[in-house]
Amino acid sequence: MSTAAVIVAAGRGRRAGGPLPKQWQTLLGEPVARHSLRAFAHLDQVVMVIHPDDSDLAKAAAAGMNVTFVHGADSRAGSVRAGLAALADSPSRPDKVLIHDVARATTPRRVIDDVVAALDSARGAAPALPVTDALWTGAQGRVTGTQDRDGLFRAQTPQGFRFDAIWSAHLDFPRDAADDVEIARLVGLDVAIVPGDEANLKITAPEDFARAETLLQERAKMDIRLGNGYDVHAFEPGNAVILCGVEIPHDRKLKGHSDADVGMHALTDAIYGALAEGDIGRHFPPSDPQWKGAASEIFLRHAAELARARGFAISNVDVTLICERPKVGPHAGAMMQALAEIMGIDADRVSVKATTSERLGFTGREEGIASIATATLVKV
Repeated sequence: MSTAAVIVAAGRGRRAGGPLPKQWQTLLGEPVARHSLRAFAHLDQVVMVIHPDDSDLAKAAAAGMNVTFVHGADSRAGSVRAGLAALADSPSRPDKVLIHDVARATTPRRVIDDVVAALDSARGAAPALPVTDALWTGAQGRVTGTQDRDGLFRAQTPQGFRFDAIWSAHLDFPRDAADDVEIARLVGLDVAIVPGDEANLKITAPEDFARAETLLQERAKMDIRLGNGYDVHAFEPGNAVILCGVEIPHDRKLKGHSDADVGMHALTDAIYGALAEGDIGRHFPPSDPQWKGAASEIFLRHAAELARARGFAISNVDVTLICERPKVGPHAGAMMQALAEIMGIDADRVSVKATTSERLGFTGREEGIASIATATLVKV
């Protein structure tokens, strides 16, 4: 069954302070909204509901991600209905939908997966944590009584539903509510409780930004990916080769379906490998004529954007070109700069070097050029 997400981001978030609504303020150098979007990037569709004044901020936060933007309403429930309406009108109407507050930028993948799985047997499911603290009632700064905490839970998002069920509920009760579980219960939908997580923090006050950054940093320490790539191309008649995005005059060129940039191909495969996403051929089949003669930067840019969409930063890359000729050293600086610009990282995180095979093998006989590459990705 297909699953979509509606990320509610039309609010103003005044309690969080700062010059911008909280969803556009930064965590670890990126907007809060980008962290929230990244958590749901693996789903079939993502709709973000925004304030009309925030279009430019939203597009910048979602750069490189497949996100549909919808203008919200004056109330949270109204904004959710706007997001659901966009999905209802979509040619690929989902079977399940997750509704999430953009201010929860640290939602663990486990929570999302648990909600989606619960919808296989329930029409609604939401994460929550049982209340463990003692509860008081009070007035005028004084304790007036106690409250039994048995059966009480702290609600979180994403709150998930069978799409048709929650869409019908919102149409039947076009009113504001504390959350979508309240709307669902108005029409008699049972909502299963799945375990929430203390790391699923909702940014509300100024001090919550520091807590959210700490959670994201701790998570990043635990997910470092390494990938490697290897490629080889034979020579054929020509007058230049393209290596790591730089054209170098030569008495031959490299043979390939695209521009045969052997260094960039190996690096692209290294990034795909770190993501467990196969190789270039999976994403850009050589049987597809549209890639005939294509610039290899198309492939590398796609791999880098896919890494970012999955929540990874490219920490560093290392490319080794194996050939007798042409000489790579004079062009290595330009190659590193070209690769850095394509991937959107600093040039000091890119290494390009060359070696010979001491006249051994096909590279030693100058029949072609080989390349190996390594990429390190870090969860952010």
